[in-house]
Amino acid sequence: MDQNKLEDLRKNYSSRKLDKTMVLPDPIDQFKAWFQEAIDVMGRREPNAMTLATATSDGFPSARIVLLKGVSQDGFVFYTNYVSRKGQELAENPKAALVFFWEPLERQVRIEGTLTKMSAADSERYFQTRPKKSQIGAHVSQQSVVIADRSVLEQEAERLTEEYKGVEVLPCPDHWGGFVLKPSSVEFWQGRPNRLHDRLLYVVEEGGAWSLERLAP
Repeated sequence: MDQNKLEDLRKNYSSRKLDKTMVLPDPIDQFKAWFQEAIDVMGRREPNAMTLATATSDGFPSARIVLLKGVSQDGFVFYTNYVSRKGQELAENPKAALVFFWEPLERQVRIEGTLTKMSAADSERYFQTRPKKSQIGAHVSQQSVVIADRSVLEQEAERLTEEYKGVEVLPCPDHWGGFVLKPSSVEFWQGRPNRLHDRLLYVVEEGGAWSLERLAP
């Protein structure tokens, strides 16, 4: 790869602007408005894809893409394997960050907060709405555990497919379920020309009210 060409990769954002007068008082409501715009523009190209950043108890970070599966005043919902690396890190340190980037809209949303596990009943309710093959996959994969090769997964998937032949709904495994991130801050970023981007930051105050400030880009 030509380093000079890499250094020249850039885009001048210019399609929209963002001002305090343009946003709603509550960041969850504002997120829903932006998220709907992302759905309208991106369709099924996974506008719900988000980076989830976690850290160990001694502060060593890791990040990966997961999918948003719900948003309400309670927070942002995603599902995962609880014994995965992210699941174990969240057990040690239940603070995390989310990042959405919607390139067609030249927008980014950053969210920080504290996570709690969803109830087993709520996790199972969602689990059993998933396609059967996805349910089997969740049973098969001990996520983040070292395995010899892919055949380990394929053989177990075949075994479970035969075991649950004729059954469309599997029980939710104990190691799988949802998390809810309750936000303490939410930042909305709109790309602007010459890297003078618009950034608006909501921070929750004592009592639950939200403050709103503009940040320098």
